Amino acid sequence: MARDRSSSSSAPSSASGGAGSTAKPAKVRKTRWYHQVWSAYQMTRKVDPAVTWWALGAFLGVMVVALTVGLLSRQTIYLVYSLVVGLPMAFLAGMFVLGRRAERAAYRQIEGQPGAALSALRTIRRGWEFPEEPVAADPRSRELVFRGVGRAGIVLVGEGNPQRSQRLLEAERRKVARILPNVPVTLLQVGDAEGQVPLAQLARRVQKLKPTLTKTEVAEVTKRLRALGGVRLPVPKGIDPFRARPDRKGMRGR
Repeated sequence: MARDRSSSSSAPSSASGGAGSTAKPAKVRKTRWYHQVWSAYQMTRKVDPAVTWWALGAFLGVMVVALTVGLLSRQTIYLVYSLVVGLPMAFLAGMFVLGRRAERAAYRQIEGQPGAALSALRTIRRGWEFPEEPVAADPRSRELVFRGVGRAGIVLVGEGNPQRSQRLLEAERRKVARILPNVPVTLLQVGDAEGQVPLAQLARRVQKLKPTLTKTEVAEVTKRLRALGGVRLPVPKGIDPFRARPDRKGMRGR
């Protein structure tokens, strides 16, 4: 009987030991800021091979200025101080140049693709709302029109052939004017031709529009426009911060 009790008591303990010996899932390693910088640099170098020399030139330029100021002081303490201050400033200058070149490279990669305008517009973090679906489209020639709502009113952005996209923009403007006659509507075309907005400047162009509506009015306009719906097409969801452009907080080491 004692043996039976000992064997029965040992069974649960062995089972619990087996359950406890289950391997724990491996911890996900955090992506360090220097990994982000290196990924951004590699992506940019594929599109813009000169980025190495631009970033290095900015770094060396600041260091030369700091060294010159220290030498002109003719005192060792000031020379050391200039170098201590100049080194992080030079690093930031190089990172700034890399960030700007990486952003241009990202836009160059998606330029000409359907939905590139929406990808650029959705980099605007606050103040504007851009649905993922275009509001007008020509399935044969791939002209698309995207609509955004913000304090500056309604903005309609067309991409594709200038003449065909302009017709789509005008048709959409008339549709919006019928339900919202007192709301300002801005028409923009993405492209490099005269009168068009380059893709890299599109987000800044929209952000510079003068506010005319209150937040309450923006909410009401958005509610009415949702009734118009949109065209469901597969378009890019947006610009990935590391596949397309570097994270600015990561570049600053935060």
